[in-house]
Amino acid sequence: MTIRLALIGCGGISKRHREGYAAIKAAEPELFELVAVCDADRARAEEAAASAPAWQPAAPRVFTDIGEMLEGERIDAADICTPHFLHHVAGVQCLNAGVHVQVEKPIGVTVRATRQLIDAARRNGKILATAENIRRMPGPRTAHWLFHERGLLGEPVALYAQRVQTQGMGGPFAGATTGQEAPWVWRHDRTLSGGGPVMDSGAHFCDTIRYLYGDAESCYGRVLQLLDRRARRGDELVPVTMEDTFMATINFAGGAVGSWSVSRGLPGHSFAAVAYYGREGAIVEPNDAFHGPRINSQVVLRDGTSRPLAEYYREYLEALGENGRQRMFPHGIEDGFALETYDFLTAIRDGRPPEIDGEEGLRAKAIALAIYESSTTGQVVRVEDVVAGRACEYQRPIDERWGL
Repeated sequence: MTIRLALIGCGGISKRHREGYAAIKAAEPELFELVAVCDADRARAEEAAASAPAWQPAAPRVFTDIGEMLEGERIDAADICTPHFLHHVAGVQCLNAGVHVQVEKPIGVTVRATRQLIDAARRNGKILATAENIRRMPGPRTAHWLFHERGLLGEPVALYAQRVQTQGMGGPFAGATTGQEAPWVWRHDRTLSGGGPVMDSGAHFCDTIRYLYGDAESCYGRVLQLLDRRARRGDELVPVTMEDTFMATINFAGGAVGSWSVSRGLPGHSFAAVAYYGREGAIVEPNDAFHGPRINSQVVLRDGTSRPLAEYYREYLEALGENGRQRMFPHGIEDGFALETYDFLTAIRDGRPPEIDGEEGLRAKAIALAIYESSTTGQVVRVEDVVAGRACEYQRPIDERWGL
């Protein structure tokens, strides 16, 4: 069976997905064929289509409307890389058409949006996967092994992820600092994005810490906008409604506790301190407070001995054995974008659930939403209340905008 795949949304993150497609094609050329690309911006869709013949025989068809694509092309699966506010719209449309769906993180702008996706998948008997690349990479996989299988670090007990960057918001969160202007992008409006760094890059972190520490029980957080930022949208200068600073305490059901804080709005002094602690040692990450342990992290034990996580990765690969390596890093692939899509495609082929389905994606996202809800109400918020839709003050105006 060759799975007929469509890519919906051909902006920035889709390029990483397409690089993943190329890696999969090189390893298993018959697994899938990219038969359609869809984006409201035809030029962007045509650019994505033009890149495909470098790794498959023919270019996919180009569409600017999802409905026309679903009617005009036979499609088995869709990979959704649209802006956040369209994740549930595009996903539900595809699921109702009998198409399996993978959705980029976060899986829906709110819990209600995610529930629409989950309900549509269940109703139509189709797979819904959350595209989460970070936990599948060598660093988090090795960290999970050290905590839960080898037992080198002992029981997970605490994490600290703290970082201040004084230069203002950069990268996907580009926006004007006080007295400056920047071009407006959809991420500047929280009703379109669902939230700023807590929700966006933070979705990776929430999934990773849940992978390492288990379910979060409750959160207390403060989410702040310290900088008065504006962005230019055509002739208009509009406010940026996205946080630049947050601080949160995360309590895990297993007893561990986490401190997570990031700012790109404080003056004068930058620093980073990121560490994942067990009772017998820690994984110390250089500065990434959003993505979890990277392969260049250090493992420091109670007795003070220190080794690079990369050395333990080699031991982890040996411990996996040939079958385990093929399961975790099929065909030697280590790129998280390729691995997430390979898992999605082989789940369809093999008739099994994906590693991170809609419910798993929701439970990770609920940690970020619990931080927002806590900041909105000034109270500790139980993550289960977010999942169940009982804690929703922060989400209410977003839900109202999209009729959820």
